[in-house]
Order: sequence, then structure tokens, then C-alpha cells
Amino acid sequence: MDFSRVELSEVDQAFQEDLRAFLAEVVNDEVIRHDRETGDNFDEGMHCALGDEGYLAQYYQATDRGGFDALRMRIFELEIGRADAPWFHSGTTRMVAQALQQFASPELVAAVMPGVIAGPTRLCLGYTEPDGGSDVATCKTRAVRDGDGWIINGAKMFTSNAHHAQYVFLITNTDPSAPKHQSLTMFLVPLDTPGIEIQGIRTVDGDRTNITYYSDVRVDDRHRVGEVNGGWAVLRGALHAEHGTVERDAQGLQKIAAMTEHVVLLAKAIDTIAKIVPDDRAVRYRLGRDIARLEAAMSTPGMFGRVAIAQTLRDVTPDLMDMLGVAGALPSGTRGAADDGGAEFLFRLAGPTGVYGGTLEVFRNMIAQHALGLGRPDYSPPAKKGAVAQ
Repeated sequence: MDFSRVELSEVDQAFQEDLRAFLAEVVNDEVIRHDRETGDNFDEGMHCALGDEGYLAQYYQATDRGGFDALRMRIFELEIGRADAPWFHSGTTRMVAQALQQFASPELVAAVMPGVIAGPTRLCLGYTEPDGGSDVATCKTRAVRDGDGWIINGAKMFTSNAHHAQYVFLITNTDPSAPKHQSLTMFLVPLDTPGIEIQGIRTVDGDRTNITYYSDVRVDDRHRVGEVNGGWAVLRGALHAEHGTVERDAQGLQKIAAMTEHVVLLAKAIDTIAKIVPDDRAVRYRLGRDIARLEAAMSTPGMFGRVAIAQTLRDVTPDLMDMLGVAGALPSGTRGAADDGGAEFLFRLAGPTGVYGGTLEVFRNMIAQHALGLGRPDYSPPAKKGAVAQ
């Protein structure tokens, strides 16, 4: 259901048509097949082609620096999602690029940003730690002053796209004696620095993420982003962007929630499946119910939408596979796959979608505390039967 319609000018309509034609050329069947096989969510040729055409310069920079205005950004995001482009990790580079332009030294920005907007330079996130969960402020990766530089030791989990990136936006602890939000310092660390090891991890949906190890990694102070022990101020904006909790503009053209790219894929899959499943009353009822869930998720804003989208993927995809029968469990490229593996792919994607950028449980707690005003969750073990309250 379309609750609003934006009238495009001739110039904006031409932009949309040119972009759609360009994506149809660079996001071909081979690119999509390779992405499904590798789980990288990245294609170097497509990415650099976007840079050559100037799209990355407009996507990665703020409007006042020559970036897309709100309408062009919405067109770009919709079209790149509809094209099945391997694009999920590009938002990461955008988050980091914007933090750099706000907090990094002019020298670091000048060294990094030209490669970012041209395409050869990609940026990834070094937030989560092996035993840190979703609370990135409990960082144990240490950065210690050493002359005009720093020595970094530690490890990060889920450093997605690190094997295609040139820099990692790294949270470090520079004062273990300070409160956790006052002990953090951010660095943009070149991933070819001696002492860094990138080790691939496969998720349940076949995606590739990474664990990264930092062993006596020396970085110059010019790679620091923001003040020493002032990393939380640098990090906060990027976290809000990742969580989809950014302040909305008055035009209403921003993405309604994080993970909308995933729900666009689900909408396309439902359209395809509706054409091939049996035309009987039970199937029509189930499809109608799934579509209603989809429309509700696509219309839910902010962190509420983040939860609704991930939960809808988890609930709807097994139903779609069930309607397709045994052939619905076959992956893309397999002979006899009912919808070329679309439902099966999304079924596997649904699990990690509820973890990216923070688990659904974390987001539900955020909604309970910050939106509904409820108290903090109590994780203490239940009282034993017969225990007397003190």
C-alpha cells in the first residue's frame, strides 16, 4: 500500500531512469549469482562502477558537500534495493565517512575520502568483541600511547566486509580505570598494518563475516578520530545510524527504518511466489496474511520498524517455503528450485537480520525503556520456592 506519492520533476525522473538502466547493466545475473555463492554482499566491479559514474560521491557525502538531497537519496536507496545489488555493507562505509568528516583531522579526511568516493577505498566497523555482546562500550581492546603513536592489542567479532575494506573504524579502550563511556577512543586503522589478522566466519545464512585480531598494531596519532577518551561522542552518531534511530527530517523521505533493504527483497519474493503457488482458498488466505504482515512492517518507523522487519522475515519466510512444498527448500541455482531459491535464501537471511546492529532482544529492551518508559530488565535468577523475602 502506498500511503503517499511524491511527484517527480522531469530532472528527478530522468535521474531515476538513468540509475535504473545503469544498475540493470552492472547488477547482472553473474553478480547476483556470485553474491549468493560467496555471501560477501559486495562486488568490486559494481562498486567501482558506481564510483566512476559519480554515485558514490553523492551517496557518501552530506548534501552541503555535494551529496544527494533527500529525494535523490530515497530514489537511490529504492532503486539499488530493487536491483538486488550486493550493497548491504556500503551503508557502513557511509556511516564511517560521515563520522570522519565531522570528527577526523583535515589531513586524515584528505587522505581517505578521495578513495572512498571513487570506490577503491572501503571502511568497516570494529565494534563488537568476542565476549562483549551488543554493549560496545564494554570494550577491552587496548590502545596504549607510544611516542607519537599508539599500540593496539585485542580482537573484534563480526567485522563484516573487512576482507574487502582498506580501513577499520576501531573502538579502543585508552583508560581502563575510567567509567566505560569515558574510556573510549576511536581510530581509523589501515587494515594492511602489520599485526592485523582477518579470519573469515560463515553465518547460518551463508554470509561471510570476520573476526579480526590486533597484535601490537602500531598506528600514528593522525589516525585517531576525535578526542582521546572522547570516542563515545564520535561513536554515538554512527550507532544511531546503524540502529535506525536517527532524527527524522520533516520531508518524510528517509528510509522508514533500518533493514528496509531486506524487506524489499521479501516483497519481491512474495510477488514471484504468488504467481507460482496453487490458486486455492487456503493459499490465498496465507498469502494475504503474509502480505498484511509485510505491509505493516514496511510502514513501521524507527527502531520499532527494525524489530518488525526482522520478525516478519522470520515469520513469513517459512510460510512461503511451506506453500512452495519441498522444492521451496532448494537453494538458488539448484535444478528444480521452485522460485530459484528466493524463499530459501530469505529464510536463511532472516536469522542474522535479527542480530545485525544489535539483537532483537536488545531493541525490544530499548523500546521498553526509552519509548514506553518501563524499567530496566531484571536478569536475576527466579527466587527459589519457599524463600522468604528479606
